[in-house]
Amino acid sequence: MKEILNLILNVLWFLLCGLWLAIGYGIAALICFILIITIPFGIASLRIASFVIWPFGRTAVRREDAGAASCLGNGIWMVVAGIWLALGHIVTSIALAVTIIGIPFAWANLKLVPVSLFPLGTEIVPNERAFSGW
Repeated sequence: MKEILNLILNVLWFLLCGLWLAIGYGIAALICFILIITIPFGIASLRIASFVIWPFGRTAVRREDAGAASCLGNGIWMVVAGIWLALGHIVTSIALAVTIIGIPFAWANLKLVPVSLFPLGTEIVPNERAFSGW
């Protein structure tokens, strides 16, 4: 039953805002790939784009092995792209929260804000794995 509900929510999410947000992450990744030194940011952006397309049933968790390089990279990312992508999530969540049926989607959009600000050192996992203590 949970899988069916996640599928329905993911399809509606994709149609309402997931595609557009993923395009934003794709553009950020493309810019990062053009500037060769920022390729790790592009890879993180694509990883999060896949999460943005299909967010229900998955969550972002902090990797245990993330170190100082991830912290430094997240600081650079936040200034260059993270703030703009987070603003996209916030604006979309406000638009979705106007209707009662959009409130779950607005909430899902707000849970993506920390990931869009600090993508390095973050891993996207199924909910069962994140909350089982793996």
